[in-house]
Amino acid sequence: MTNGSDGLPRTTDVLVIGFGPVGAALCALLGRYGVTTLAVDKVAAVMRAPRAIALDNEALRILQMAGLGEGAFERLAIPEVRMHCPYLGQFGRANTSGTIDGHPKLVTFYQPDLEHALRRQVAAYPCVAFHSGYELVSFTQAEAGVTAQLKDGAGEIHEVVARYLVGADGASSTVRGLIGQGFEGQTYPEDWLIVDAIRREEKAIDHVEFICHPDRPIPHMPAPGGRERWEFMLKPGETKEEMERPEKVAELLAPWIAPEDLVIERKAVYRFHARCCELFQQGRVFLVGDAAHITPPFVGQGLVAGLRDVANLGWKLAWVVRGQASPALLDSYDTERRPHARKMIGLAKLMGHLVMPRNTFKALAVHGAMRLCRFIPPLRRQLEELEIKPPNRFREGCLVKGRARRGVCRGALLPQGFVRHQGQICPSDEVFGDHLTLVGFGVDPRQYLDEAAQARWQARGGAFLQVGLRGQRPGAHTAFAEDLSDALANNRSRGTVMVSRPDRVIMHDGPAQEAQRLVDECLQAL
Repeated sequence: MTNGSDGLPRTTDVLVIGFGPVGAALCALLGRYGVTTLAVDKVAAVMRAPRAIALDNEALRILQMAGLGEGAFERLAIPEVRMHCPYLGQFGRANTSGTIDGHPKLVTFYQPDLEHALRRQVAAYPCVAFHSGYELVSFTQAEAGVTAQLKDGAGEIHEVVARYLVGADGASSTVRGLIGQGFEGQTYPEDWLIVDAIRREEKAIDHVEFICHPDRPIPHMPAPGGRERWEFMLKPGETKEEMERPEKVAELLAPWIAPEDLVIERKAVYRFHARCCELFQQGRVFLVGDAAHITPPFVGQGLVAGLRDVANLGWKLAWVVRGQASPALLDSYDTERRPHARKMIGLAKLMGHLVMPRNTFKALAVHGAMRLCRFIPPLRRQLEELEIKPPNRFREGCLVKGRARRGVCRGALLPQGFVRHQGQICPSDEVFGDHLTLVGFGVDPRQYLDEAAQARWQARGGAFLQVGLRGQRPGAHTAFAEDLSDALANNRSRGTVMVSRPDRVIMHDGPAQEAQRLVDECLQAL
């Protein structure tokens, strides 16, 4: 990057507008990939008010890839989600105990803690710079890049030239407006009062519950640091000013907290939205997070969807910037991410109908049907074991189409397990690192490649890894991981090879003897 007299870089590979959790996560990934990046935001400080509160195992795995380990920020594992009807009692339950890919299925967290952890991680990369006090005014695109005009606090305009620009600037995104992308979807007519109380150590519930009353639905959940959250739907005629009065908040929380014990950290009225852009990309400009899609909070997927965006986009920007892939690779971002984002919005809307029955008759009908579903095993699994949740996989994009081996889904995430590598036990993603990896299960993948193919693969950001069964020993030349949890090198995998993208998506697979073909087809796809 070259700097102007005010210290603001004048050129950069990637310009990120917005430095909230999604923008910071993208910067952390780009920093890890060694991409020269500039992030700007109007404000310098992290907002102290908690906003997002839930993360799933996929989000935690993405944060792990961005460099945030288990101790980076506090999180609270949630064992179950309960749904209560005032007329029928508990009519639904979701089992969120246990782990997937080495992470809890569902946790709550305190957003400022997460943002501080992400900023600390970003600060560790000299190739990434953050400058506050700037807002995007306009930009122009050309064949070689994007020229952005940024305005500082004094009203002075500064020009930055970037190869690519990413809008991570939230629901009211300036970037989205400048590329002429409208939001499709709906705004729920109801407003909601969000209340966060503190000093609830050993008093808060240990699960998430939805009190699905047609008069006033109430989601209720704990959070780390002795926090507890309630969300109250406003009734017709109730105003923001009225609902945020201390007396009203105390009245609403009286069933749980005595007024003299009530300590409020935050209270605010919001209107929920379910919206998605028609396209997440225009030329060299991309949208991520709330700038691209807004998910109602009923399934806790708002921030999670934004993290999925940056995991998908980050490595593609890196590979193109470093000359290891064609710029056409970036077109697969919209192809892969938009369909799944729409599906998650649809699931959140469905949950909203369960949480917000309009009247007593609808509550009895819908909640009664849900209760009956618990007696039908396939339907019970769909609801209680979260099989209803759309899997994060795709059939179009940066993958090689064709017949995969049994048990493998190209375009889906590779499982994560615990492995022994160089004498240390660690999650398998730590061994895969930041590469496009040709993995051999029970075999050394390099033995099926000639030297020219190995060189071509490594020149395009490729690496090699052998995953062996527990008790197997490494060979002499290829990185080796001993599978301790049978998540990778099981009996079905032995003697096969697979290509894993840096975002852990399965790109290709086949018999080990066909490794040369797999490499050639993956390089062609890039």
